[in-house]
Amino acid sequence: MNRLERRLSNLAEKNRKAVVSYIVAGDPNLDESLSAMHALVSSGVDILELGVPFSDPSAEGPIIQLGHERALANQTNMRDVLCLVKQFREKDAETPVVLMGYANPIEWIGHQNFAANAAEAGVDGVLTVDIPPEEAGDLNKALIDHGLVNIFLLAPTTSESRIKEIVELASGFLYYVSLKGTTGSAKLDVKDVEAKLAEIRKFTKLPICVGFGIKTAETAAQVARIADGVVIGSALVEIISQPVHAAQRIAAISDYCSLIREALDQH
Repeated sequence: MNRLERRLSNLAEKNRKAVVSYIVAGDPNLDESLSAMHALVSSGVDILELGVPFSDPSAEGPIIQLGHERALANQTNMRDVLCLVKQFREKDAETPVVLMGYANPIEWIGHQNFAANAAEAGVDGVLTVDIPPEEAGDLNKALIDHGLVNIFLLAPTTSESRIKEIVELASGFLYYVSLKGTTGSAKLDVKDVEAKLAEIRKFTKLPICVGFGIKTAETAAQVARIADGVVIGSALVEIISQPVHAAQRIAAISDYCSLIREALDQH
């Protein structure tokens, strides 16, 4: 059981729901990303998800795409992201870190090399948006070999046969995309989410965290009643995009996540 699995297990024992935060590594720069990671943990975030900058982040909406562009303008690459995690681990040895990205940078490094380097840096899990389960075997083996979990996406349109195929490979948790479309999309329907989660749970006991469309503490609390955790992304990246002093941005994301944590703990 690695850090991520242990954290989710401990939360379940306490009947608490996970707050998962997403930021793009290197947006607006690596130093601020490191400060943001520690601030997010201090504000009640349970799992940190770092977006690996990529030139064609096809699953992302405009807000997160711009975050990728800002990080790429600083020439942030996979090596920088792993160094960022290693720096984070100097002060925090417990908070799980998940890398969320696309296949190209991993393929370029090679599955085994990537998994070894990620594990050595202190990464706990990987979510690769554009690798379908039928093509994930080699990466899955490499991650398992190095003690990392492989997180998969499920969507409103995922069929039962596809759910079965995905959960056989998945570990850590399942990331349920609550909306059709890209990150930051329109308002979600909690009843629709509840029905789909019930369908997914027929085939797995893995925790399910829900993302896409969760922007307010109220919505986060509604989703947390039916899920094991909520993923906050676009709202944080939008705060980070604001042209104010870095300390103001860090304070703003801390305040925002504190509200999310408080809302989840009250329900």
